Amino acid sequence: MKSETKEQQYVRMTETPVEKLIITLGIPTTISMLVTNIYNLADTYFISTLGNSASGAVGVVFALMGLIQAFGFTFGMGSGSILSRKLGKGDVESARITASTGFAMALLCGMLISTFGLLFITPFMTLLGSTITILPYATDYSTFILIAAPAMTCSCVLNNVLRYEGKALFSMVGLVSGAILNLFGDFFLIEILDMGIAGAGISTMLSQYVSLFILLLPFLRKQVQTRIRFSLVSRSLKSYTEILSVGFPSLLRQGLNSISGMTLNWCAASFGDAAIASMSIVSRVMNFLFCITIGIGQGFQPVSAFNYGAEKFDRVKKAFRFTVIFCMGIMFLTGIFGFVFAEPIVKLFRDDPRVVEIGVKALRMTVPALLILPISTAANMLCQSIGKAKQASFLASTRSGLFYIPVLVVASRIAGLTGIQMSQIIADVLAVCVTIPILCEVFREFPKQ
Repeated sequence: MKSETKEQQYVRMTETPVEKLIITLGIPTTISMLVTNIYNLADTYFISTLGNSASGAVGVVFALMGLIQAFGFTFGMGSGSILSRKLGKGDVESARITASTGFAMALLCGMLISTFGLLFITPFMTLLGSTITILPYATDYSTFILIAAPAMTCSCVLNNVLRYEGKALFSMVGLVSGAILNLFGDFFLIEILDMGIAGAGISTMLSQYVSLFILLLPFLRKQVQTRIRFSLVSRSLKSYTEILSVGFPSLLRQGLNSISGMTLNWCAASFGDAAIASMSIVSRVMNFLFCITIGIGQGFQPVSAFNYGAEKFDRVKKAFRFTVIFCMGIMFLTGIFGFVFAEPIVKLFRDDPRVVEIGVKALRMTVPALLILPISTAANMLCQSIGKAKQASFLASTRSGLFYIPVLVVASRIAGLTGIQMSQIIADVLAVCVTIPILCEVFREFPKQ
């Protein structure tokens, strides 16, 4: 993890074969995603030992964390995409201003979420889909998540700034350290000290602040081109609107993930806590199975943004093609694994016959979508990284919002629990169908080389 000059960084990002560069940058982000998702699965496992209502609370708090991360990724993706293109043009000073401004926006937003969330925690948890039996668990858990909100939003910015600068290894160290600490914290506080679901919340809170400190170290040690200083925070309104504009697709994507999670909880509530618990388990398993594509895609984003800023458009196209083909191959194998071993996977988290029955059917209905998801995911990442905010915003709204929420509501009314279980794959197919023509149009707008 050595520092490098501006010239060395430019040569590495614009002359290294895109396949090697994406894999090099994608491996640390993939490891980060895998470890983080392993923690999420372990978190689900430890909490599931407390009963179905506690397991249901995981789904509710998962929606809360998605909402917090929605704002963090908005400022992180927005500032990261902009600064990477500026670095591609050789404008290091502007890149530093962008990074500092994004961090300040995330800190303020996290503090506001924490304050208002704690003041109105009971109605907030009800809004997120808590039933009467789930509410006590959700309240205990979310209290500490809300205290950690400033660390979570700021970590999202630092993570994305490091990735977009091509320093994914620094990002990996911060995220993995926090996840490992969280994992051991869950075991110690829940299993040894018997603190229940509050122990999971305390563990998450402490690990988030430790992770934030580790992510700050490369900036404090000047091991990267960008800087995080309040003296560099922009006083120009244009800087804030530009970050928000480019980052808005992330707000849509993550925000709609939270809203879809709330909608899923509401639709599943009529079938009991077992339905909410099983769908929560399936959601986390799917996130784990899909995280390799997300990790490789995050390795693709800085390659795309930097080379677009350097006006090397053919490299951007080549990088996109490689990312989609490589990820589709990985997802084919992952999907087979998820389908074949659906029952033992669900049983690992909750060996309740009703939870297993609902979860296995839902997982087997959903995993085939893994094969096509790299198309819509990589297209969305491409548009956001090169500053195509309108296209990126629309694509971000399709899978979890524009299609999934109405499909979920309608299908649950028509087909009941089966409708809920099959809603995600229907939404995924529709999302890919609208992605392809938009992607073709974006490539047609690229200048010829």
